[in-house]
Amino acid sequence: MVLILLPPSEGKQPAGHGAPFDADSLQFPELNASRQQLLTVLSAVSGADDALEVLGVGKSLVAAVTRNIDLHTEPAAAAHTVYTGVLFEALGYDRLDEAARKRADSSILVISALWGAVGFADRIPAYRLSMSVKLPEIGKLASWWKPRLTPVLNARAGDGLVVDCRSSTYAAAWAPPAENTVSVAVFQLRSGKLKVVSHFAKHTRGELASHLLTRGADVKSPEELLAAAHERWKAELIPGTARKAHQLNIILPEDHAFKAVGN
Repeated sequence: MVLILLPPSEGKQPAGHGAPFDADSLQFPELNASRQQLLTVLSAVSGADDALEVLGVGKSLVAAVTRNIDLHTEPAAAAHTVYTGVLFEALGYDRLDEAARKRADSSILVISALWGAVGFADRIPAYRLSMSVKLPEIGKLASWWKPRLTPVLNARAGDGLVVDCRSSTYAAAWAPPAENTVSVAVFQLRSGKLKVVSHFAKHTRGELASHLLTRGADVKSPEELLAAAHERWKAELIPGTARKAHQLNIILPEDHAFKAVGN
């Protein structure tokens, strides 16, 4: 089955109630020692006077940072409910049928600054930590995670197709095998010229993930991914190299409007 890589959202929805997370129930239990190390460091950082500065957030996020202090006791919920924002709203897990939800749970991985990688059904608490942060004793998180994630996620990816919808910040934490990986970029025609879509690229990537989950037939190659994208969008495939992944460019028309999710 295709592996779909997503970045986490900056904003997260805390679980209203429920049991705390259980590390042994998360995917990739071999990462648990690293996760525990980060939880300990993050707790100490979040309780310090300079927490906001170290974590790179503003005063409006004091409550989210305070929650970091004892994530072992915070209520946990499935990752697909904790992560919010443009991409996850466009993917619309709640709008998927049961079969598509099962595919999402088995094929989507969210690359996380705290957890390394989690599945959509993994139960986690809301937390505040970006992959761009540099933590005491840890250093730059992307660099710290890369040697830990690479053997684990390479084994998970195998020789299957990887559809990479991550931002560059999170892509730095693991580079999947280039020959089997397709990164997703979004462009829009403006005055007859192709322009890169920035923020709302997340929306289109979420729609692509939803399309792959709901269309039924799995995609097993970059060419099949291009054909699947053509079912909804104009698109092109830029072939990769031995070291660089293929790139799927979704091209939106000049009159494209990003509509509210569900419309």
